[in-house]
Amino acid sequence: MTTDLDTLAIALYVKLDDDWADLARLPGRPPRLSHAELLCLAVMQAMLGFHEEARWLRYARKNLRHLFPFLPQDPGYNKRLRAALPQIKRVIRMLGRDTDWWDDSVWITDSTPVPCGMSRPTVKRSELAGWAKYGYCASHSRFFWGLRLYLVCTPSGLPVLWALADPKLDEREVLGAMLEVDAELVAERPGLLLIADKGFASRPFERSLSEQGITLLRPSFKREAKRPGEPMLKKVRQLIESVNDTFKGQLGLEQHGGRTVDGVSVRVAQRVLALTAAVWHNFHTGQAVSRSLTAYDH
Repeated sequence: MTTDLDTLAIALYVKLDDDWADLARLPGRPPRLSHAELLCLAVMQAMLGFHEEARWLRYARKNLRHLFPFLPQDPGYNKRLRAALPQIKRVIRMLGRDTDWWDDSVWITDSTPVPCGMSRPTVKRSELAGWAKYGYCASHSRFFWGLRLYLVCTPSGLPVLWALADPKLDEREVLGAMLEVDAELVAERPGLLLIADKGFASRPFERSLSEQGITLLRPSFKREAKRPGEPMLKKVRQLIESVNDTFKGQLGLEQHGGRTVDGVSVRVAQRVLALTAAVWHNFHTGQAVSRSLTAYDH
């Protein structure tokens, strides 16, 4: 079976049209660009690396009329996309559940910076002030002003949980809140193994996870005795680094262009949806590498 971006968009549209019919059952006159088409358009934008919506719509009008007979103007697309954030979150979960990887009892977690401004004047006048703050990225030895994307995924790269948070918050606090909000997902997976880095080390935190039936696997510190399962840890840890690299490289996470709370939220969600859609499609088409976007980025 040929695997390309058009095939993915068509398969995603059929999935939404068949299994998510309530997207179209909203009050008022039906939009000329359906909700299913809107989400497919958003996925294709992220896959092709168009960070500016005006430039993306110019490209779509010239090259994608065979898939989208009607395309809105720039303000209309922006407004529709921001309003679709709850639907995007629900579709991410729906696509994840439609794969065998969703039931995996091994989760990998990490956080990565989402810069929202590069200059002091931008920081002062930004609508994100108060939510976005200064943080430090130890992996790249740099400070940034923005947010952190917390991601929990399976070894296949399928996103299970994700959240945007103040970069000054303790990583354990944010992850604990994420697991508490979606406690039913943890309850569905007895003996869940959570793989994390040293930043999540804490006896109270590990005890809290244990009470939820979660075993934390992390690297040991130099002065600490070797922890169980550590020999396999380095190889598995590379998986989450690979997912973060996909977000930053092929999906342009750090070039999201959001300037408001809604704008940043929906642009990050758009990229999580794009990755989830690719993993979902790779599963159903039997691709060798589940999280590969290479077939869809051109």
